[in-house]
Amino acid sequence: MLYLYDDAVARRWQPFALTRPIGELLLGAYTFRDRAERFFGERCTGHVSAPHLLGFDESDAAPVVDLASIDTSRPRIFLSSRAVLDSSAVVPAVRTPAVLRVGDDTVGFVLPAGTANPGLSELDPGAAGDGMPEVRLAGRVLRHVWDLVAANAEQIARDFDDATGVHTAEPAGDLPFQTIAWQPGRLRLGRGVTIEPNVVLDFTRGPIWFADDVTVRAFSRVAGPAYVGRGSTLLGGPYDAVSIGPVCKVHGELEESVVLGYSNKAHDGFLGHAYLGRWVNLGALTTNSDLKNNYGTIRMWTPHGDVDTGLIKLGCLLGDHVKTGIGALINTGTVIGAGSNLYGTDMPPKYVPPFSWGTGAELTAFDIDRFIGVAQTAMGRRKLELSGRMREILREAWRIGRGAM
Repeated sequence: MLYLYDDAVARRWQPFALTRPIGELLLGAYTFRDRAERFFGERCTGHVSAPHLLGFDESDAAPVVDLASIDTSRPRIFLSSRAVLDSSAVVPAVRTPAVLRVGDDTVGFVLPAGTANPGLSELDPGAAGDGMPEVRLAGRVLRHVWDLVAANAEQIARDFDDATGVHTAEPAGDLPFQTIAWQPGRLRLGRGVTIEPNVVLDFTRGPIWFADDVTVRAFSRVAGPAYVGRGSTLLGGPYDAVSIGPVCKVHGELEESVVLGYSNKAHDGFLGHAYLGRWVNLGALTTNSDLKNNYGTIRMWTPHGDVDTGLIKLGCLLGDHVKTGIGALINTGTVIGAGSNLYGTDMPPKYVPPFSWGTGAELTAFDIDRFIGVAQTAMGRRKLELSGRMREILREAWRIGRGAM
């Protein structure tokens, strides 16, 4: 059985960790869970994450489970949700308890049947796994939440090269009339992909991958490395080094950004070096800055204070269910907490607490019942339901997020 766990570092990856396990975030062409499942060759049984996320039951995700309830009579693998393992690494065949390491980092445990589960302290960074033999794996460990943006383009290219069972198209034969494959390179097409005429595909800096049932409308320019997930639609505009999850509608200019899934940016506006959670809706002309006027490095809010990211380009991080009104402007390095609803043209502060409502710095708490109603309506438009347990998780996230103010 395979489990992903959120250690103390991952649980500080706000604004996302408040409403979902980190293993369900997208990096490159896969979520951390997807990538672990491919590496170990088995389905993820569950996530070990924050207590208030117990019972997390998103339709295409693994649930969050209680560590104490995990069956010890079967073999188990525990893997850090921050670990990104290279596909070329060898899957360990271990018959005794072993600790998994990437470089100097402990990233998990392999436990045969009959051995005890690790305690929470053993899942935290720096845990040594004393007395256990080591299994060293190739890969890397993400340190900060903004690494999800900074490391994404390179990871798309890696995932493209590692993919199997996906049709690789030769642009001259698979693209419609009047579609331009500029400096033809590598293209992967899922089933049911629709590419309209007058689309430009640029492979100069990397490959492009369209998953099943993707639609690319006329007057879109897609520059690799780029990944567009199942059922998403590109409505027109330039898209440069992006990862877009399932069932999104995206228009306007996107650069070096990630859209997790089921989100809309259906109108003009710029999104650069940004990460959007699920069920985000950006009003027309919503635009973020990703570069300071003095070209200095960008500071970003974290639960333990502002931190210099060392990055010259970094846009915004928007949690699940964030909504913006028309003309919204977002500063460099802004973190907008889950469930926030922002409107007006006054720029919000660089940290917006979860479930905020208002314009500029004039923010109040978004009434939880009204928020649940909006979330339920938004999901219903995609023919999905907000389950009873997910409603309770969001209510508890509201209590935690607003209680921290």
